[in-house]
Amino acid sequence: MAGRLKSGFWVAAYLRQLQLNDIPVFVTKRGDPDAGVVLVKANSLDGQAKLFHRSLDPSGAQGWMVLAEGPEHMIEETIQRQKGFDPDIWVLEVEDKLGRTLLDEPGFSG
Repeated sequence: MAGRLKSGFWVAAYLRQLQLNDIPVFVTKRGDPDAGVVLVKANSLDGQAKLFHRSLDPSGAQGWMVLAEGPEHMIEETIQRQKGFDPDIWVLEVEDKLGRTLLDEPGFSG
């Protein structure tokens, strides 16, 4: 798996960057440290949320895509289904009224 960043390392760097920007984040499910898929739930603290996952765009580039968005309880249901499909996933919950996730920042965006 040359050239691919291990999930645990990416998560640690992401958590640190959020912490440096005073954006609360919680690891609600620890996944496989080597190759676990990472889901990021963006909780805007108003009952709404978005769930992001890494995916390939039409050009073949890897980036963060919205897997689901809407009422928080629906996002939680989606997360539970994803856990059923893949027990090795990571689930991170970012809580920010402004919706900041930093997923578009260099080093995290692709």
